Amino acid sequence: MGGLGGVALLAGLLGGLARAAWSAPALPDPCPTLQAQRAVTLARAGGATPMAPPLAPDVPPPSPADYRHLLKPTPLGWPRLNHWCVWIEPGASEGPAALWDGRWRQAVDGALASWQQNLPITVVADTARAQVQLLRRRPPVQNKRASHGRATLTLVEVRRGEPGQPAGPWQIEPQVTVQLSPGQGLQAMQATALHELGHAFGLWGHSDQPGDALAAIPGSQPVLELSSRDRATLRWLQAQPGLAAPGVATPATVTPAAVNPAAVPPAAGPAPAAPGAN
Repeated sequence: MGGLGGVALLAGLLGGLARAAWSAPALPDPCPTLQAQRAVTLARAGGATPMAPPLAPDVPPPSPADYRHLLKPTPLGWPRLNHWCVWIEPGASEGPAALWDGRWRQAVDGALASWQQNLPITVVADTARAQVQLLRRRPPVQNKRASHGRATLTLVEVRRGEPGQPAGPWQIEPQVTVQLSPGQGLQAMQATALHELGHAFGLWGHSDQPGDALAAIPGSQPVLELSSRDRATLRWLQAQPGLAAPGVATPATVTPAAVNPAAVPPAAGPAPAAPGAN
């Protein structure tokens, strides 16, 4: 009888645990689907009168431990997120292109792993769930200058949520396209990816020291891991306020091009100088 009672007690405990697990609320998806998107607009709440963009946040004085003073915010604030969702362009799985596409993906994964040690990042299979898209192609020449990598920032207003469910509120979101050339050696590709992903995750500026991943002028060896200055700068950025909420800047008249780095130098300035580009 004691053995049967023990079995019954164990079964009851397991059943209770199963019921608790079944009834536990599901964690929110960190990368909900894009339900709607519209131009970033700046107007007074409740009206249609356009207003000037808010002033960019003050940039602090130089610090020897990081390069925060070299970062550039957008007119709506710092383009940072607590959690980033990244889509990576798929490559060939067979045939002659598979080897080269695999090397490109290996370089991207290595760079992304370095950032994932310091920032919550999820790789997604659907572009509608991503704020960052990595494309396997060489960027076009810009300002008479060629590069193996380039990141381009656009600010948009979005509503996100799961299909069939009510969408969340409108919010301003950074969306970044990163173009990475497959025409480099493995280490050079990884260094380029590490650099451009730094821009994508909000570090719109360049370090003045060659040992940093975001160095304006790369050193003699490819940088394959984040330096202590890279990590310190990222920690400082993540502690800053993000982009202006729709309650502060609400829809009216400004198009995405008005806040694209190509049109507004404070957002990103000239195309980043990728390691190995020159």
